[in-house]
Amino acid sequence: MSKPLSLDRPLTVAVLGATGAVGHELIKLLDERAFPVRELRLLASGRSAGTLQSWKGSEIKVQEVTEDSFLGVDIVLASAGGQVSRSWRKTIVDSGALMIDNSSAFRMELDVPLVVPEVNSNAIKSHHTVIANPNCTTILLTLALAPLANKVPIKRVVVSTYQSASGAGARAMEELKVLSQSVLDGEKPTSQVLPYSLAFNLFLHNSPLQDNQYCEEEMKMVQETRKILGTPQLPFTATCVRVPVMRAHSESINIEFMQPFPVQEARSILSSAPGLELIEDFNNNRFPMPIDVTGRDQVAIGRIRQDISNPNALELWLCGDQIRKGAALNAIQIAELLLSSP
Repeated sequence: MSKPLSLDRPLTVAVLGATGAVGHELIKLLDERAFPVRELRLLASGRSAGTLQSWKGSEIKVQEVTEDSFLGVDIVLASAGGQVSRSWRKTIVDSGALMIDNSSAFRMELDVPLVVPEVNSNAIKSHHTVIANPNCTTILLTLALAPLANKVPIKRVVVSTYQSASGAGARAMEELKVLSQSVLDGEKPTSQVLPYSLAFNLFLHNSPLQDNQYCEEEMKMVQETRKILGTPQLPFTATCVRVPVMRAHSESINIEFMQPFPVQEARSILSSAPGLELIEDFNNNRFPMPIDVTGRDQVAIGRIRQDISNPNALELWLCGDQIRKGAALNAIQIAELLLSSP
């Protein structure tokens, strides 16, 4: 079992997947938020071992992950993909560390809490050494759904996402830069990371299609949102799209409630909800954009309006930094929540 976490002593923290986009952000946030770190271990695959990462004004060498990497570690922040997380889970748990995992490997396991601290903080109490970080789109979505559902029960949700290159990792972000320049230079872009060029283009999400003709990313949103909100039968449909934005996701959300929900009341609730900020200027047609949230903690929400086709439904729009609140920040907040819990 993992050791009790306490602010009475600094912690040994390991970042598994330290050289990826989310890994870089985790390291940055541990410093920015003054997380009580005694020792920081940066872990990655053999091909990344030996590289240096900045930490509190100095540099730390990235180590290749081995069976001994987690000895003496209190918390493992894992962001190296599902296969890596599954392969090292037992070693991490057996070492006595607590694992906060950013992959999809354990999210739907019954005894693994799936946590957005602003939404279902009490879920961490049921952890058995592993806590799952939800999918980026799910985190952003539930920040908006939860405070409204606390007022009026939700009957159905319809979501379309506009997902940035960062969701596919650092290499996809770099490829978007390179291929965009290729297009501007009059060349034909050829993608090596994503199935199609994202430069001046968009395409339906590239995760594998399931038997029901929904892609894996869409089904993650459906299943994870139901688990986080505690509504296992919630009617929910999603369409996920890759767009040529560097690192912030956007979502168009239609929410049908069990009864009419006054727009002004919904606006008041959302504008004061934790993790959200309102950007809404109907006179100038100014609502959240990816550039508003890039590199920022808050998820911007706006264009809250009555669905003209359904008296019980509202529509809204949001944007959030995929690397930050959509991944690294939420994981750090889970760790902070553990430290503050009795």
